[in-house]
Amino acid sequence: MIRTEAGMSTSRFCDLIDMPERTWRRWQAKARTDRPPKGPWPQPTRDAVRDAVVGHAKAHPAWGHRKVWAMTRHDGHPVSQATVLRLLRDEGLILGANYQRERRRLAERRKAAFAKEPTGPNQVWQLDFSEYETTTGGTWRIASCRDYWAKYEFDAHVSPTANMHDAVAAVELALAEAETLLGHPLIDDCQVEEQTGEILPVLTIVTDNGGPFRSFTFEAFIATHPELRHVRTRVRTPGHNGSRERGFGTMKYEWLFPGRDRRRPSARRARERLPARLQPRPPARSDRLEPTRRGLRRNRRPHHTQLRNRRNPANYLTRDNAVVQFASSSFSMRAISAVWSTTTWWARSIALVFWPLSTSVWAMVTAPWWWTVISCRNRVSNSVP
Repeated sequence: MIRTEAGMSTSRFCDLIDMPERTWRRWQAKARTDRPPKGPWPQPTRDAVRDAVVGHAKAHPAWGHRKVWAMTRHDGHPVSQATVLRLLRDEGLILGANYQRERRRLAERRKAAFAKEPTGPNQVWQLDFSEYETTTGGTWRIASCRDYWAKYEFDAHVSPTANMHDAVAAVELALAEAETLLGHPLIDDCQVEEQTGEILPVLTIVTDNGGPFRSFTFEAFIATHPELRHVRTRVRTPGHNGSRERGFGTMKYEWLFPGRDRRRPSARRARERLPARLQPRPPARSDRLEPTRRGLRRNRRPHHTQLRNRRNPANYLTRDNAVVQFASSSFSMRAISAVWSTTTWWARSIALVFWPLSTSVWAMVTAPWWWTVISCRNRVSNSVP
């Protein structure tokens, strides 16, 4: 019907819908003779375990088909993994593993996000996690969104965990703050496609390829917000999310360790802005973290109690007895070389001058003793018949 109304040939129409022309002719012949298409075929195996598989899948949405299959087998149903996978696909309870298609789509979104430089705020946000250590040995995970164009830090979500729920909470906090600043939700700024009526996203959230950002929960949250678009950077390329990383560095070193810089608020005010258990850790040597200047001496490594009793790596990183014996026997040579490298040039000169003299004196002193030992040995050997 569509082909005849458009005045399109059969071969061109088959190329347009990506269908072989032979298949089209076969279906056309069946339709002209009023023959129904074959199927659907009976599926007794799927029908027998459909209720059990669907029950486990709906009770645990995060499970894959292998875990659902294991629980179905535990219930006493002899079913294969392939059958469970087909059932979940039929019911729409599992995501398709379209790896190549997903990679191409991610590449297209990545290019679209940064091919054109953002011209204003609330166009590109960058999201990531960071860790803050406490004086009691704990660690706080902080998730925060940062505007790529305005370099504005939205409200951060602080939690001892860094999972998908924390990522969703961080985006929700940023959306709430953006709505407060703008006076209206971000969805009001979205444009609508005239032909399809689809809402075009106005904000792109850029993240890395961490587990929380690849989870189903985070993707479902993005799907329920038509004003958002999610883009993941390439694997092992933290520079693509560089604005977010530099923002965390600023938060750590300039707010947690303000030091003597008068342009920043005092350390007390910086601590009051943080949670109760999140306290800054003072640096090892000085009260201010500064980059090492060229020409000045670098600070020595801070003393640590665990570095005092470290074992020799040659003794516990190998099982070869010869290597262990060589490492232990060469201790004296290493000690002599260390002493030689620490001495001054005049001390080395004195040692070189007096070394032959001391050797000759030692030989003269011990010569009578060696003569006595050799003569006694000869007498004993001659007296033995």
